[in-house]
Amino acid sequence: MGGTLPMLNPPHHTRVRRSVGNVFHRNSLAEMKASVERTTSRLLDRFEEELAYGPADFCTLVSEELPVITIGEWLQIPSADFAFLRSLTHDQVYTQELFPNPSQLALSDESTRQLREYFTSLVKERREKPGRDPVSEWIRVWDAQEPDREVADEAVYSLTLFMLLAALETTAHVLSSTFRLLLEHPRQLNWLRIHPEQIPDAIDEALRYDAPIHMISRVASEDTELAGVTVRKNEMVQLMAGAAHHDPAHYASPEVFDIRRRPAHLGFGGGIHFCLGNTLARLEADCLLAALLERLPGLRITAAPLWEPRVAFRRLITLPVARA
Repeated sequence: MGGTLPMLNPPHHTRVRRSVGNVFHRNSLAEMKASVERTTSRLLDRFEEELAYGPADFCTLVSEELPVITIGEWLQIPSADFAFLRSLTHDQVYTQELFPNPSQLALSDESTRQLREYFTSLVKERREKPGRDPVSEWIRVWDAQEPDREVADEAVYSLTLFMLLAALETTAHVLSSTFRLLLEHPRQLNWLRIHPEQIPDAIDEALRYDAPIHMISRVASEDTELAGVTVRKNEMVQLMAGAAHHDPAHYASPEVFDIRRRPAHLGFGGGIHFCLGNTLARLEADCLLAALLERLPGLRITAAPLWEPRVAFRRLITLPVARA
């Protein structure tokens, strides 16, 4: 993971970020929106079929599916591999937790090995048979600026791996958490149904209230002072973004979920590490919420949701809902 974009500093970070380009620009998103809407409609068709027989799990049927289909189709990965890659992603993030136990680290190491094997092969295939896909384009960009093919392929591998990891776990949480919070606050859900143009504000408040990443690890490059505490060079600092979002010095009544708040937040990071795919995550959330508000009124949570026991990466495992 040390070679992926969030772990790099300038000037290497600058070089890698520039090689990606503005992948999710306005025209690109406009093209992707139709595909995301079709996928959303198909997933909700299946979700409605399950609801006809009783409670259905929103996570399994919808929020876990939409991100992997969206990024998988964009990268032009075979759909038969989506479930496999999603499972590996769930296990891989344990290495980024605060205190992973030995079994979690073993799972993470094995999933990282398999992900490396998969995406190294993918880069090799696209080099041999380039197409009009992001991976092939990154190969062309890196070949133009890096004479060493091994270095170029390693850079493209790291980019492709990062795109998958960043797109799945966090986006799935944004989708499930936003829907959960709205179901738990029916008056706000009903208001949003009347004012669907406020969906982006609801997404931002969900990102503040329950961000997909609650902890960000950083290593000091030099001796410094942070909030009155001396941090020595090479010491690790844990930035608790989830706690910052509930700081009463910055948010009035931070424990209250309020979709009219329009908050600034760290849900997508900041500075040079501001999330590259934030617009895509917002697009998926916007399309899904708009479709849910139109198609499925009157849903309720039927049992307590189950969570993955993590600190850094939030993950809702189940969200059972039924018609009221």
